[in-house]
Amino acid sequence: MISLRSLPAVTAGLILSGAATPAIAAQCTRGWAGTINYTRAQSNSDNKTVQRVTGKGTETTNWVMNANYAAQIAVRALPEAGLSTGRANINLASVSTETKSAHDQDVCPHTKERRQVSGQFVSKSETRAQGSGLETDVSIGVDEDGHYTVSLVLPEIEGTVSGSSSASYSGQCTPKKGTNQTLGETPTKIDGIRFGSDGDDRVDRSDPNRLTGSHSVSAHGVTETLSWNLRRCGPSLRLADLKFEDMRFPRWNDWQEIPEQRATIDGNIVRVTAIVANDGDEEKAATVRFKETYKGDRWDGAKPDSGMEELSVTVPAGEQREVQFTWDSSGYAWFDDGRPRLIQRIRAELEDRGKKVDEQTDNLKVAPRPLVLVHGAWEDWRIWESWQNILTTTHSYDWKAYPVGEKSEYGRMDIDEEFGSTGRTDTIFDHAQDVEKYIEYAQAERNAWHVDLVAHSLGGLISRQYINTWMPSYSDGKPQVTRLLMLGTPNMGTGCADLMSFALEAVGQTLEAVEEMRPSRVAKFNARVTQRKGTQFSALAGTSSRSVCSMMDPSDGVVSVPSATWQIEDAMQMDVSHADMMDTAPFSSFVRPRLAIGPAKAKAAGAQTGMSGGGGGAPRILLIDDAPEAPEPGRPDFAKVVKLAPGATIDMPLPVRDARNLGLTFVAAGTVSATLIDDKGRVAGANLAATPQAGQPFRSLFVDRPVATGEWTIRLHNAGDAAREVILASWSSPN
Repeated sequence: MISLRSLPAVTAGLILSGAATPAIAAQCTRGWAGTINYTRAQSNSDNKTVQRVTGKGTETTNWVMNANYAAQIAVRALPEAGLSTGRANINLASVSTETKSAHDQDVCPHTKERRQVSGQFVSKSETRAQGSGLETDVSIGVDEDGHYTVSLVLPEIEGTVSGSSSASYSGQCTPKKGTNQTLGETPTKIDGIRFGSDGDDRVDRSDPNRLTGSHSVSAHGVTETLSWNLRRCGPSLRLADLKFEDMRFPRWNDWQEIPEQRATIDGNIVRVTAIVANDGDEEKAATVRFKETYKGDRWDGAKPDSGMEELSVTVPAGEQREVQFTWDSSGYAWFDDGRPRLIQRIRAELEDRGKKVDEQTDNLKVAPRPLVLVHGAWEDWRIWESWQNILTTTHSYDWKAYPVGEKSEYGRMDIDEEFGSTGRTDTIFDHAQDVEKYIEYAQAERNAWHVDLVAHSLGGLISRQYINTWMPSYSDGKPQVTRLLMLGTPNMGTGCADLMSFALEAVGQTLEAVEEMRPSRVAKFNARVTQRKGTQFSALAGTSSRSVCSMMDPSDGVVSVPSATWQIEDAMQMDVSHADMMDTAPFSSFVRPRLAIGPAKAKAAGAQTGMSGGGGGAPRILLIDDAPEAPEPGRPDFAKVVKLAPGATIDMPLPVRDARNLGLTFVAAGTVSATLIDDKGRVAGANLAATPQAGQPFRSLFVDRPVATGEWTIRLHNAGDAAREVILASWSSPN
C-alpha cells in the first residue's frame, strides 16, 4: 500500500452548520451542496556526486519525483438537518526517476591503453490510480462568530505500479552491451487522505447560505489545496463550475484548461463548459444560456449582455452533467474601436422551467496573436529591437514580438547583415523555410494557432513565398497567418537591383539578394507565387524620394509606389524612407490599425482574400514560362566596384554624356561617404556617412538639370576601420 501524507481537519470548537447562531440568525438548517476540489502536488529531487572506490572517477546520482493527486467531490445535502455527503472522482499520477552516471579510468590489459569509461543507469517507477463516484466524508462547520471550516476524508483507491530500467556503457576495453527492462503493472492501493481548512474563513453575512473559498498548505515539497463552492436552501439545480479550455498546439483536439493567469490567444478556438449539478431527489431538465457580459468593464459597463449559446441538459437526481460549446476568439484581444481588451467576461445562466436559478461569471484573458517580424536584405533581427516595447505599451505584455533570427536555434535568415557585403546568401525559397521554423517556435511558446507577419523589404517576398508554399491549413478553416503587412516590399522589383546587378556583372560578381529583387526576376516570382490561402495582405509604400535608380515614380528611396502596392487592395502611402519604415510613426499609422481590430472587424476582414483584391476571387495562375517580363531598363552609363581601405579617400573619374539629368546609385557600408563633383569642380551632391541617408540599402544622388558630355568626379571616403567595397552605377535620362 502507498501512503500519502494527510493533515487532520480543523474541527475544534465548531458546531454543525444546522445549529442556530446569534451571529447569523437568518441561516437555514439544511445541509450544504456544491463542489469541493482537492489537489496535492509533490515535487522532490536530489543530486549528489561521490568519488568512486578507485579514486579515479565519480558517480553522480540524480533523483526526481513528481506526484499529482486530484479529487473533485460533488457534495449533496442529507435529509438530516445540517449534514452533507460527497462522491469523489479521484486521479493520481506519480513518476519517480533515478539516473546514475559513473565515470572512471581503466587500463586495457593487452594494449596498456588508458581509457575513460562510463556507464549510465536509469530506473523509473510510475504509479497511477483513479476512482469514480467514491463515497466521501464531508464536514462543514460554522462557529458562533461566523468562522467556518470545510474538511473531508477521501477514501482509499486502487491503482497500479509499473517501472523500467536501462543501462548503457561506453569506453570499456571489452565492449559491454546495454540493457533495457520493463516491469509490468502491479496492483497497489493508495491510502485515503484527510484534509481541511484552518477555520479562518468567515461567512458572508449578506449571503450566509453560500460559501466560497480556498485553503492551501505547503511543506517539504508538497502543496495541498482545498477549494469549495457550496450553498444550501437554494434550488435543487445549480452551476457547479464554469471552465475554459483551448487546444495544445500543435495537437488539434488536445484540450487543456486555461488557468486564470494564462491568456488564450486571439484566434484560438475555446471550449466553454458549464457543469450543472442536481442536488434534488428527482431528475431535472434545465437550460443554460451563455452570454458575453460587459458588467464591471470600465468603459462599456452599461452595454447590455449579448447571447453566445443556449443549450439544454437533463440531470439525474444527485448527479452532474456538462454542457459545452466552442467559441472562436478571433478579434477578442481588442474592442472594435481599437482599444486593448484585456479580459473577456463570459456568464452562464441556469434556468429551471423558464426561471433563472443560478448564474456564474468568469473572466477569460485573450492576448493578441504573436507578431513574427521578417527582415530584409542587409539587415538582421535587430531592426525590430524596439518593437516589443511598442507592443507592450500598445496592448500589454501579453502581445509578443518574434523577430526572425533573435534566437538563431529557431531559424536565422542569411541575407548578409551589412550594406555593401557581397558574400553568398541563401535564396528567397531558403529563407521562407527559416520563417516557417520561427513561426512554429512562436506558436509553440504562446500556444497560438494563428500569427501575424510584418515584413520589411525583401522580407515581404520571403513571407509571400512561405504563405504560398509552406503555410499549413487548420481544421478551423482560418489561415495560420492571419495578416501579412509588407513595409516597402518590391512586389514588382526595384530598378536599384538592376543597376547594382549590372555593376557587379562588370567585374564578374553576383549577389543573390540583389538578383532576386530585379524586376525581371520578380516577374517570374509573381507568376509562380500566387496563393494567399486566406491571409489578408496589406502594403505600405514610402513617398520620401523621387528619381532614384532610373525610377521616376515616387518611392521610399529603394522601392517605387507601384511596386510596393502591386495587386494589394489594402495599400497606404506615407512620407517615409525605406530604412525608417520600422519606426514608431509607420507602426502607429499603418501597422496598429490593421492588427488592433475587434470581433466585428475581424469577422468582416476574414472574408477579404484573393491575390488581387475585390471580393476574394482566386488569381489567375501563370506558368513560369508565361511570366510577363518586365521591360529591362537601359544599362547604367557607368558601373564599377571599388574597394576602399580604412580611412582612405579616392577620386574616381565619372564619364558623363549629354542628358536631361544625372543620377548616381551606390551600395556601401554606412561608414562610406560619396560626393559628386561636376566638370567645373563644384559639388553637385553628397551622401555622407553617419547621416540618415547612409542607412538606406541603396544610396542615391540625383542632379535634376541638363548635363553635357564631359568628365565628373566621384569622391569616396571610408571613415571606418575596416576595408569596404562600394558598388556604384550612374544613369541618366537622354535628351
